[in-house]
Amino acid sequence: MHRLAAGEAERPHLRSEGVPRALIQGFLGSLLVLFGSFGVGWLANGSVINRWFWVIPLRTEPWGVAVTTVALTLGCWVMFHAWLLLGRALREPERSPWPAGSLRIVNIATAVWSLPHLVCVPIFSRDVYAYLNQGRLVLAGGDPYQEGVSQLDNWFHFGTDPMWAQSETPYGPMFLWIEAAVMWLTSNQVDAAVLLFRLACVAGVVLIMIYLPKLAEHFGTHAGRAQWLACANPLFIISFISSAHNDALMMGFALAGIYAAATADKHWSRGVVATVLVTVSIGMKIISMVLLPFVALLWAAARAEGESGWMRKFRYWCLTAGLTGAILLLVGWVNGYGLRWIMVLAGTGDTGKSFWSPVGIVDDTLSNTLHALGQDADWTLDALRLAGRLASVLIVVLLMFIGRDRHIMQRMTWAFAALVVLSPIIHPWYLLWLLPLFAAVGVRNDWQTKWVVFTVGFFICYGAQDQLSVWEFLDLDQEMLRLSLATSAASMLLIALLPSARWMWTQGWFAAPLHFKAPGLGRTYALHTYDRIRLETVEPGRRASSGAHSAEQLHTGELPVTAEQSKAPQ
Repeated sequence: MHRLAAGEAERPHLRSEGVPRALIQGFLGSLLVLFGSFGVGWLANGSVINRWFWVIPLRTEPWGVAVTTVALTLGCWVMFHAWLLLGRALREPERSPWPAGSLRIVNIATAVWSLPHLVCVPIFSRDVYAYLNQGRLVLAGGDPYQEGVSQLDNWFHFGTDPMWAQSETPYGPMFLWIEAAVMWLTSNQVDAAVLLFRLACVAGVVLIMIYLPKLAEHFGTHAGRAQWLACANPLFIISFISSAHNDALMMGFALAGIYAAATADKHWSRGVVATVLVTVSIGMKIISMVLLPFVALLWAAARAEGESGWMRKFRYWCLTAGLTGAILLLVGWVNGYGLRWIMVLAGTGDTGKSFWSPVGIVDDTLSNTLHALGQDADWTLDALRLAGRLASVLIVVLLMFIGRDRHIMQRMTWAFAALVVLSPIIHPWYLLWLLPLFAAVGVRNDWQTKWVVFTVGFFICYGAQDQLSVWEFLDLDQEMLRLSLATSAASMLLIALLPSARWMWTQGWFAAPLHFKAPGLGRTYALHTYDRIRLETVEPGRRASSGAHSAEQLHTGELPVTAEQSKAPQ
């Protein structure tokens, strides 16, 4: 307790050691991303930016494309390093309690780093241009759940990926209203529409940044650390602001609803508000429907004294399902689409796979094996997709019925994770569906935090080279891909060697040492990976001292004070 009190006394501020450096470096990285986006970001043919005199050479000359490719990729890694610097300044490497006031610093850093992205040319994805044409289709009286945007005149002029030309929209009916409103307000002007869509997504970001700390505090985790993990990382800023993904709105309304349900013990009406908010989230993207039964459980648990009984659980399940159904029926009646959009969206995403998804890995292994044996392998992906869906549904149902009330949030998080992980397609921003939920229930400061950091790094590397807009006549696609990968590789190596970020891989892996025997030597060794990476020989008949900490201590950061720490000056 003495160490915790001391940590709270050292309230961080904008001039605290390491904070200014992190703020400035992250902002400079964002400026590099902004500059790079003008050369290799996604621009619609109808954008006036294409005709800006200083943008033309960046997009049409080989040197301009190369310079902006490096700037974009390098800027992402500068932001990544700034993110680690901020965590270091707020005691993340020490695995001690984050000081009071950390949340304010993280919020300021996230806002500062996000500013250049507000005017960034879309990067990492061009889904925002699909929103434009779908909004035009709604205004034209079409049905995006039955028609593709190719029905529109001049649809290609608005930058939509051709893969959407004949496809139904995968978005909920409430987001269609936002699409139509943006296109009506901007009179179909491409650049103004992109900016307005981005501001709508910023509203979702604000909701996430408001309710994630509240949820973290409610479930006993540090609000500032949760915000740092989920919102200050560059993948969050790029995917939800630069790319303008409507997933920000989906998660913003979802987190607000979850918090309202978890605190429904104060006012019964909060459960109603929670259901309405999650229904709005479903109206953005249907995937968040998996959260609804767990929101009902949170509502039931909040109203119960002790463990809620099965009659109460079924009553609240029926109440939330009935209220959601009534709202969606009303929305379907108003927009004329009815509820058929649910069946349409349930069948979307049936093409392709991500090479890093578990289903994709199994499919590659299985199909390659069958091909080597001379067998047909055209059926493997469809079969694995079906198996993944059935398995994810089974996991969700089991988590609905099995577990104590105090673990509802964890069960909901793993249910959502099952849907994502068992899908054949996992886009980089899907991580951002799960990360706020895991951050709210607690990501331990050991290998779990490493997993988050390295996953963010992987998706930055992939997104920077995969989503480059390069004119076909330049014939530079593969060269820029390799240039981006080389920039990422050099950046990752440099960051790993810098003293300011070396802690991320040299310490804090496993609290207990890993014991193993060397073949032929008959000796037992202990590999320590927590305080620092070191190898020691273990004498026969004894185990290495672990210095292990409990899961609760790793979770909260309230680690016991060692003899050396107690002697250190305070």
